[in-house]
Amino acid sequence: MSFELQKLRLVWKSLARRTAQLHLHVGIDHTGRKCADLGAVGVKGLVQREARVPVFAHLEGICHIYVDKAADLEKARRVLLNAKTRRTGICGSAECLLVDRAFYDKHGDILVRDLMDAGVEVRGDAVIAKTAGTVAARSEDFGHEFLDMIIAAKVVDGVDSAIAHIRSFGSNHTDAILTEDDAVANRFFHQLDSAILMRNASTQFADGGEFGMGAEIGIATGKLHARGPVGAVQLTSFKYLVTGDGTIRA
Repeated sequence: MSFELQKLRLVWKSLARRTAQLHLHVGIDHTGRKCADLGAVGVKGLVQREARVPVFAHLEGICHIYVDKAADLEKARRVLLNAKTRRTGICGSAECLLVDRAFYDKHGDILVRDLMDAGVEVRGDAVIAKTAGTVAARSEDFGHEFLDMIIAAKVVDGVDSAIAHIRSFGSNHTDAILTEDDAVANRFFHQLDSAILMRNASTQFADGGEFGMGAEIGIATGKLHARGPVGAVQLTSFKYLVTGDGTIRA
């Protein structure tokens, strides 16, 4: 058998295997025009790279919690622990903690210690890594979906710095701000494009059932919308803005 033919057979086997994966994990409607992806991360990435039809999917839930300088300490402690530890293996679990420098200067590392006391490994930047028991964060820890009792953590200089970080490392899934300042909360809501944005509430509420939609198929981070006649309304996608008061999910 020629070397070229061997290479061709290997390529064909690879394509066949990838196609089988798509058929195994993706449901396609009777027209073949759209599919819903609710598989593992690797399969989701494969679908989004290879699909030639519209796909409702999210690849990762890299959810951030930003603790503003005007955050209520007790609300912040309660919400953060719930967002990280209630269920670590779901896409609404918090994966990165951002703390305003003014809040950190006032309250110290209490949020970090709360997480560690609950069994969470905190991978912190140069400031947070000064706390005994933390782990120095690597660059790849930011923007990573751990799905485990691990969280990345960083001190930032205000809401604009937090927004910039989330824009760079987030996945447009769910991000939360903890603050009592209405203006700061509104800036966070308007400057980020995540599918769900929360104020003073746990990211673990990112669930169709909690939104009154019944059984959830998934949380889409794209912007697929209308089919058929399209006017201004049909061009509109959704962004959910959720306001709580230190609200946590049972």
